[in-house]
Amino acid sequence: MKYISTRGASEPCTSAEAIKKGLAADGGLYFPDEMPLLSAEELTALCEADYAVRAATIMHKFLADAYSYEELLDECREAYREESFPGGPAPIASLGDTLRVLELWHGPTAAFKDMALQIMPRLFVRAVKKTGDSRRALILVATSGDTGKAALEGYRDVEGVGISVFYPVNGVSRVQKLQMATQEGRNVEVHSVIGNFDDAQNGVKKIFSDPETAEKLNERGIFLSSANSINWGRLVPQVVYYVSAYCDLVKCGDIAMGEEINVTVPTGNFGNILAAYIAKNMGLPIHSFVCASNRNNVLTDFFETGVYDRNRAFHTTTSPSMDILISSNLERLLFLTCGETETASYMEALKTTGRYTVTDRVKRILDREFVGGSCDEDGTAEEIRKIHQTYGYLCDTHTAVGLACAERYMATVDGKRKMLAVSTASPYKFSPAVLKALTGEVPVNELDAMARLTELTGVMVPAPLAGIAAKAIRFDPDDAIKADGMSETVLAYDRF
Repeated sequence: MKYISTRGASEPCTSAEAIKKGLAADGGLYFPDEMPLLSAEELTALCEADYAVRAATIMHKFLADAYSYEELLDECREAYREESFPGGPAPIASLGDTLRVLELWHGPTAAFKDMALQIMPRLFVRAVKKTGDSRRALILVATSGDTGKAALEGYRDVEGVGISVFYPVNGVSRVQKLQMATQEGRNVEVHSVIGNFDDAQNGVKKIFSDPETAEKLNERGIFLSSANSINWGRLVPQVVYYVSAYCDLVKCGDIAMGEEINVTVPTGNFGNILAAYIAKNMGLPIHSFVCASNRNNVLTDFFETGVYDRNRAFHTTTSPSMDILISSNLERLLFLTCGETETASYMEALKTTGRYTVTDRVKRILDREFVGGSCDEDGTAEEIRKIHQTYGYLCDTHTAVGLACAERYMATVDGKRKMLAVSTASPYKFSPAVLKALTGEVPVNELDAMARLTELTGVMVPAPLAGIAAKAIRFDPDDAIKADGMSETVLAYDRF
C-alpha cells in the first residue's frame, strides 16, 4: 500500500512518510491507494476484543507497510489505558428504542480529539525514526477549540518534537481557552489569533506551503508537520471508534451482526464523519450518514445543492468547534468519489473563487449515502432542554446539533434502523450555554456555570476540567497576533 495525494501531483510515499509530512507537497491530503477490507469474520472476532486490540487491528490494515502489529498494539495499550480513559474510551448511551449516543469525550481533555491525539504522537515519533530523519519536528495546529488542547496534551514533552497552536481569540469557549492557556510542558506554545478559525487555518496552510519558511527552519534542523485531521496519522485512529461502537452494539445484543445502522456526526472540518465513511468502505455495515452543522451550514448546503460556497457570513455560535467555512477533509471524500484530477480542479476553484460545483454524477453518488442537516442556536438550546427532560441525559452544544439532526432524520426518512449519534465533548466544556438552555440563567462568571450545572443535574464535572480556574496562565489569551504574523511566530519558536 502506498499513500498518494488527493491532487495527484506528489510522489507516492509510505504510511510513515505520510504521517511525518502531514500535507503532500502539492497541497493535497494523503490517502491510501487501496482500501483495506474488514471481513465479517474479522468483525465478529473484534466483538470479543478490548479497545486496544480493535485499534491495533484496524490501524495495521492501513499502516502495515511501516508498522508491525506488535508495535501498534504496544502503543495502543499505552494510549488507551484506564488512567487516560476511565471506564473505557468510547461508551455508548441509549436514548429510547433506536437512538444511541457514542460518547467520545472520556479522555484527558474531555473532547473527542483525545481518541486520535493520544495515539497520534506515538505514531508520529515512530514515523520520524522509521524514515531516518534526524531533524526535530515542529507540529503546527490551527484549532477551533478542542484539537488544540488535545494536541498539546498528546505532544507535551515528547522528545525531539515541539508544538505551536493557533486559535481564534474570540472563537472558542472560556473553558477551551483556559485549557490551552494553562497547558503545561516545556515544548508547547499557544497563540490566539485575531480573526476566526478559517483565518488561523489558512495561516497554518500558508506556512506549510512557503518554501522560504521551510528552508529557514531546515537550516536549524527543524521540519514542519501537522496534528490536524489533514494528517493521516490523526484520521486513521478515528476510523477505529466506529468499528468499536458497532462491535459493542452487537456484543450487547442491540443489533445483529451484519445489520446496518445509520450514523450522525456533528462536524465542521469533516474529518470525524469521513472516518465513519472510511469504516463503511472497509465493510462496516453503515447505511447512511447525517452530516450535522450549526448555523455555519456550508456543508448542509453542499449536500443539498452540490455547491460548496464559503463566500458567506461567518457566525460565532455556542458550538464553536463547528464554526468553520472551509472543511478540509471534504477533499478526501471528493477524491474517493471522483479521483485526483477532478478534486484538484475543485480545490483550485475554492482557492481562487471561494466556491465550486460538483458534477451531476458526483452529486448522485453523494446523495446515495449522505444527508446534510443543520440546527441554529435556538434549536440547539431546545434540543439540550428536550433531551434532558425526556431522557435525563446531559449533552453539550455540539452533540445537541447532532442529536437534533439525527432525530429529524429518524422522523422523516428512516426511524427503523439504529441511529448512532456521535457526542464530541463533555457538556462542561460549554457549561454556560448548556445551563442557559436548561434554565435561562446566564452566569456572571462563566466558570460558575460548572458548579451550578452539577447542582442542577447531579452530573459531576470531569476530572480534566475540575479546578481549571485555579491553574496558572502560561499563554495570555488576550495577547492576540494577526494572521499574517503567524509565520514570524513559527520562525521564532525555540522550546525544544
